[in-house]
Amino acid sequence: MKNKFINDPEHITTELLEGYVLAYPEQVKLAAENIVVRANPKSNDKVAIVTLGGSGHEPALSGFVGEGMLDCSVVGDIFAAPGAQRLFQALQLMKREAGILLVVLNHSGDVMSANMACQLAERAGIRVAKVLTHDDISAGIGAPDSDRRGLAGCVPLYKILGAAAEEGKSLEELVEMAERYNKNVATLAVAMKSCSHPQNGATITDLPEGIMEIGMGQHGEGGGGQKPLVSADETAAEMVDLLCQQLKPQAGDKMMLIINGVGATTHMELNIVFRKAYKELEARGLQIAVSRIQELLTVQEQAGFQMILARLDDDHINYLKNKPSNAPYWTVIGK
Repeated sequence: MKNKFINDPEHITTELLEGYVLAYPEQVKLAAENIVVRANPKSNDKVAIVTLGGSGHEPALSGFVGEGMLDCSVVGDIFAAPGAQRLFQALQLMKREAGILLVVLNHSGDVMSANMACQLAERAGIRVAKVLTHDDISAGIGAPDSDRRGLAGCVPLYKILGAAAEEGKSLEELVEMAERYNKNVATLAVAMKSCSHPQNGATITDLPEGIMEIGMGQHGEGGGGQKPLVSADETAAEMVDLLCQQLKPQAGDKMMLIINGVGATTHMELNIVFRKAYKELEARGLQIAVSRIQELLTVQEQAGFQMILARLDDDHINYLKNKPSNAPYWTVIGK
């Protein structure tokens, strides 16, 4: 594969995970092939938070395994869900009386693997509850949850759930907290250059020079329609308007605003986009209670970003801002 520092394309996932756990041995380790867990597991009387997804989106999702966040990440091949048996193996490793909360992004492969693994877990007497994230609004304002893909809005949820589980919240309490968040989060992605698949070099979507797409999917799939590239301010304002149409926030609401870089967009650009988005929300009378500019979930060398907006309750804000975590790619900012 040209233009990427890799070895054998068939060994990418194995080698990237090996490098990751070697770099952060105090936070993470490999419990089995493609199963990343905390180096220092929490006690079995606390709910385990587990997720799954394909590789190629680093630091997501394994970068958020650590105390106060995920207990386990089950990794598939590049842009592909792990199989049900691999996920079931992880659920067996995480089995505990307090139960397991499985966070699943709404993509067909992830959902299929999760459903099959949960059936196997039930037969094995493993207590598992499942939460499906569906924050992408590119299917249209008010589209049913089943049509909305999971994007980077899952990452703040990992922090909320991990912190609450660390406090000893029950499985039922965690599910309620997650569903409250799910109802009040929306994400929209924009791209001006698609990514290539690192195993075969194929370009996922062709975006001509000077063209952008608002609504691009997590793997470089199209979604919202192509249009001429406009300025950072115009792009941010359009995206804020669409996200607010979905969430319908009222003046005084406490909001989360995250700009997630997806691989090839500089932090200079992300800062400029955040500036305009913040001002647009402020003009609507909204209070930005939680904010970040970071690469949380990337799409190889795709150029663009995801804008994540959420209306937060006070407990969500507390778990996001004030609770410790040592997950390698989530730095706690605040108290």
